[in-house]
Amino acid sequence: MNRLLAIWQRIPPWVTDLLAVAIAVADTLLFYYDQGALSIGASALACAALLIRRRWPLIAFALTLPAALIANILAAPIIALLALASRTRRRWLLFICGALFAAAEAIGWPLTNLFTADQNWTAVTFVYQLATAAAPILLGQLTLAASDLRARIAEIEATKQHEQDLYAQSLLTQERNQLAREMHDVVSHQVSLISVQAGALQVTATDPEVSSAARSIRTMAATTLDELRSMVMLLRAAGTRSPGLAPQPTIAELTDLITASGLPVTAMGELPRDLPPAAQRAVYRTVQEALTNVRKHAPGSAIRVKLWSDDKSCGVIIKNSRASEPPLSLPSAQLGLLGIRERAELLGGTLVAGPSGDGFGVQLTLPRCPD
Repeated sequence: MNRLLAIWQRIPPWVTDLLAVAIAVADTLLFYYDQGALSIGASALACAALLIRRRWPLIAFALTLPAALIANILAAPIIALLALASRTRRRWLLFICGALFAAAEAIGWPLTNLFTADQNWTAVTFVYQLATAAAPILLGQLTLAASDLRARIAEIEATKQHEQDLYAQSLLTQERNQLAREMHDVVSHQVSLISVQAGALQVTATDPEVSSAARSIRTMAATTLDELRSMVMLLRAAGTRSPGLAPQPTIAELTDLITASGLPVTAMGELPRDLPPAAQRAVYRTVQEALTNVRKHAPGSAIRVKLWSDDKSCGVIIKNSRASEPPLSLPSAQLGLLGIRERAELLGGTLVAGPSGDGFGVQLTLPRCPD
């Protein structure tokens, strides 16, 4: 049954309209015998009225009643009554239309024939035609009820899916809030201690180089705390409408980043200021990650940062020479460049990182208008 219904629903409406008209015409021709011009006109009007039964079902049914009265055709009024019953919930209207159809078929034309000749047969015919009219009315109401039931089931499924999405979102929000608390409790505490100890060293150190290094450490610790707070806010605001996020870094802040690093960096080139924010963040994070890696793995090396752009793409190249000092023994998750590469791929670009000469190189390439 469901397969037949699906096949029927895939049939274009104009095909079913032509099929209904063809059935009505066949019914008219089947009972055609010595019909006058009035009967032919009423039958043609009834067949043509079926073409408007979808938009104006009541008018279409009314136009078929003259043919039921004059020519006693059945197909056109029944099809029009079915269309009306499948589109209205006013049962009193359906009862009246069914009674009118039964009366038109029972009385016939001219009106005085059966009224005066055989009133008993007229009454029997009326009851019989009333039962005939009940079939399309009940079928139409059943179709309407089935349509309402499908709509209700679809609404329930949509509500259920929405509730599942809300539940999953609430679980994700709880996990992010827990992660945010852990980051704040663990990382910020350690970085705060580093900042405090660097400040104390800056005050007590007698060597200018040591004092300058302590000041740089304290500045970088403060910057790390600011970025950590932004990340915590991002995790807590995920899944909400909270706009309270700190401004994200742009290429305009690269100079401050290079200066704050305290590394011997030679910067050259520039990028268009109208780059999308996502592309600007990718460039900034790439330079930030490269400088961090140089500080850990190749201290004392010379660094060159080159910004470049052309008609189709743009990017940044960071290269460092051989390290002149032993690498620092610092913990590393080995995920920094991996995250930058994933960010570049999301923007439709690429990240290439590997040995370059006697040092190491990182090249980020992005399209000028990333999606």
